[in-house]
Amino acid sequence: MKMAAIGTSGWESFFQLIGVLLIFVFVLGLTYFCTRWIARYQKGISANKNIRVIETYRITNNKFIQIVGVGKVCLVIAVCKDTVTLLCEMTEEELAWLPENDVQPPVVNENFQEILRKLKERLPRK
Repeated sequence: MKMAAIGTSGWESFFQLIGVLLIFVFVLGLTYFCTRWIARYQKGISANKNIRVIETYRITNNKFIQIVGVGKVCLVIAVCKDTVTLLCEMTEEELAWLPENDVQPPVVNENFQEILRKLKERLPRK
């Protein structure tokens, strides 16, 4: 029984590699755009509703305290693995912080040379 070795040239291997890379990039791009589309769809469903999570605080791995806004009333609830317990009710005026009122820090538009110059000025002189 004779076995014939089928050889491939270097160019064929190169074109196979390029083909696999192109397929990989295509699948990666398709995944990216599908994920963005699903995120926009999910955001559109939950936007402008009466129920929203204002704040979440983790107590342990599977226990949280959440402030949930329902209409104009805020409910403080404890969320555990199998249960959800109402702790108290409060109004939005009683909250110390609301996400809509959060002030973002100012954006600094310095270039790298300016930052490097300031860093050099802080270093002690020898």
